Amino acid sequence: MSGRRLRTALAAVVAAAGLAVSGCAPDEAPQAAADGRVTGTVTVFAAASLTESFTRIGRDFEAANPGSTVTLNFAGSSALANQINQGAPADVFASAAPAPMTTVTEAGNADGTPSSFARNQLVIAVSRGNPKGVTGLADLTRPGVKVALCTDQVPCGAAARTALDAAGVALTPVTLEQDVKGALAKVKLGEVDAALVYRTDARAATAEVTGVEFPESARAVNDYPIVALKEAPNPAGARAFVAYVRSAPAQAVLAGAGFQAP
Repeated sequence: MSGRRLRTALAAVVAAAGLAVSGCAPDEAPQAAADGRVTGTVTVFAAASLTESFTRIGRDFEAANPGSTVTLNFAGSSALANQINQGAPADVFASAAPAPMTTVTEAGNADGTPSSFARNQLVIAVSRGNPKGVTGLADLTRPGVKVALCTDQVPCGAAARTALDAAGVALTPVTLEQDVKGALAKVKLGEVDAALVYRTDARAATAEVTGVEFPESARAVNDYPIVALKEAPNPAGARAFVAYVRSAPAQAVLAGAGFQAP
């Protein structure tokens, strides 16, 4: 082989190797594009009450950042905080109350200071049309009225306990659920007559339930904080998603779902 042909062949090998390496890079280390957009998977651990809103916000984020994919894990905020502290891979944590977020920050797993992006409060969810005629918390103690609550360890349960105490109502639920969607499901299935859930969850299920407002809910309004996580597999994506949740388009989605401004 001539010297010229040898140099050409070597150049082709080097170019091919460079293409192979560059082809692996995006999967291994997602980076922000020059225009600020991000790529790769962004894994978001979010409170169950954010299911409808964050599903929409996730799609909008993907549209604004071609090449990105938002993976959502919804559950009770306390359970999610425990998963994060036990090493579950996640980029962002959005909690339904400050207390679960505090467990994450105190464990040193937050990247920066959490910021509130929404507020929410409780209603009494009853079957569509309110067949039991429930008008307030006291009605939940009537004979034959079966009620579902969230456990006290999760934000919707802690808020319910605060509201019940404010009303001076002693209530024994027939079931305690691990998140607000579980409590709401009991009403949808007809297994209970009522449940204390967030206003946003009742609004998302208006075809099946009616939300009854009650004054004591004002004593138990939850702030929703969000933060990027220190061990985020996609740190650029984590920061971008947190910023997007606080942007005007995402805030409009949250307001449309019934969330209050932070």
